[in-house]
Order: sequence, then C-alpha cells, then structure tokens
Amino acid sequence: MTLTQLEIFSLVAELRGFTTAANRLGISQSAVSHALKSLEQELGVELFRRHQSQVEPSDIGLQLLSRARAMLGLADTLRQEAADARGMKRGTLRIGSFGPTSSIKLLPQILAHYRAAHPGIEVHIDEGPDRQIIQWLEERRIDIGFVVLPEDRFDTFSLIEDRMVALLPSDHPLTGRDSLSLRDLCHDPFVLTEAGSSELVSRLFTAARLTPNIRYRCSQLLSTLDTVGRGDAVTVVAEGSLPDDNDSRYVKKPLSPSVNRQVGLAVLDQRQSSPATLAFIQMATNLDYR
Repeated sequence: MTLTQLEIFSLVAELRGFTTAANRLGISQSAVSHALKSLEQELGVELFRRHQSQVEPSDIGLQLLSRARAMLGLADTLRQEAADARGMKRGTLRIGSFGPTSSIKLLPQILAHYRAAHPGIEVHIDEGPDRQIIQWLEERRIDIGFVVLPEDRFDTFSLIEDRMVALLPSDHPLTGRDSLSLRDLCHDPFVLTEAGSSELVSRLFTAARLTPNIRYRCSQLLSTLDTVGRGDAVTVVAEGSLPDDNDSRYVKKPLSPSVNRQVGLAVLDQRQSSPATLAFIQMATNLDYR
C-alpha cells in the first residue's frame, strides 16, 4: 500500500469518477484503474461500486476512506514539519470557507499576509455552506475551516464577533420599529441563506419554539438580498456578511433580544496540525479586522 494509491482512492471517492480524478492528477485513466485494482487486491475488498456514468464508494470503501484521509493528513503533516525545518519553503494548506464574512471580509486579508510570509505554501480554498465546512473538517478534506462558534467538536480560534439582524423590504410595515423579535418575522414569507449562518438562524427559531414561514432557500447571500429587495420575503442574516454599500431596497433592523455571532477558525486536532496550518492560525488571530 502506498500513499499514491491512497491519494488516488481519496480523489476518486471525492470526484466520483476515474477520468476526472486522472485529469486532476495529470495521469492516465488506466493508471488510476491499475492503482485502485492493486489496492483492492491487497486489501481483499471492493472499494467502489462501478456504474456506467460514475463510481461510488462501497460500504467498506466509505469506512476505509476516513482512515485513508487521516493517513494522508498525517503524511502531509510530516512533509510540513520537514518543510518547517527548511523555513517552510514548500507545503500545502487546504482551507474551507463559507459566505461573504469569511470569503470576502476575512480570508483575503489573512491570505495577503500569509502569502507574503510563506510564498512557498500552496493554498487551496473550497467554499460551501457552513454545515459543509464541518463535514469537510470531519472527513479531513480540509486542514482548517472558517466556522460559526461555538463548535465543540474541534479546536477553535475566535476571530470576529458581529450581530444577527433582520432584513425587511424597504416598504414593509415594520420598518418603523427600532428592533424586531423573531416572532415578528414569522408572519411573512422567509428566505433562508444556505451558504451563511443557516444553522445558527435555524437554532434561534427552534430555541424560541417558533417556526418561520420558509418559502425560499438561497445558496448565496446575494440571492437572499435580491429576494428581500423585491419584497418577496424577510430574513435574518449576520450583519458582518452584508455588503458595504447601503442598498435602499431593504432595511436592516437589530433583533430583540440581541443575538451575537462569533466567527473563527477550526481544526480537527491542533496537536496534529501541520506547521503551515499553525502559521495560518497564528497570523489570522493576530490581525485587526476593524
């Protein structure tokens, strides 16, 4: 069993295809097939179910996939520690980011400093909903991810705090209020942003024993803002995720009682994190985001 075989196994499972994995790795499809066949023969199990259009991990394949990713992660940490001894001249850092708060307001500032300090570190960034970042961390597909805190499953590091606000169409009857309760937002159609703090918003309503009238689910915040701006729905979002320009189509109102949101970084286990990951954490926690 080799690390190359495990890397091919992990990538085929992620991309659900031999050809796409081969293209990503820059090798032939036959080389991918041969590596997996050899691995399956060595382990004595079938790792994939093969269909006409794609492949998917078998039950035992899924079970072994997490182990394979853990081994690849440890191997990467070994390389990173060796690179650290050479001044971190080489290495890879995989980052998971969600929504405008991390992808637009935090990550570019951190990366500008990080790349200047460590130009030899190759940075890969995957974007997805907040719940997807959690899954990627657990699957070891990323080294570090931006998350909404608290998150007890991981080692976490707080970066910023903002507040949750209600957004109303500019002609909504409640725009004259100084603040709004969650109950005030249950009478209108509601739009939920999947890419941002959707888990937090859902927990807020559940804790208050309220059920918003969810009519729309948008994958991006801009689509949510457009839905509210058209007068089709109301919503709750993080204030820090809103664009800097003041859009006259919607009105922002604080929640009563006030609800704060913390955004930070998470790693599966700080003790096993690579030097490149630890350097990213140190740099991110020392920056001023005001």
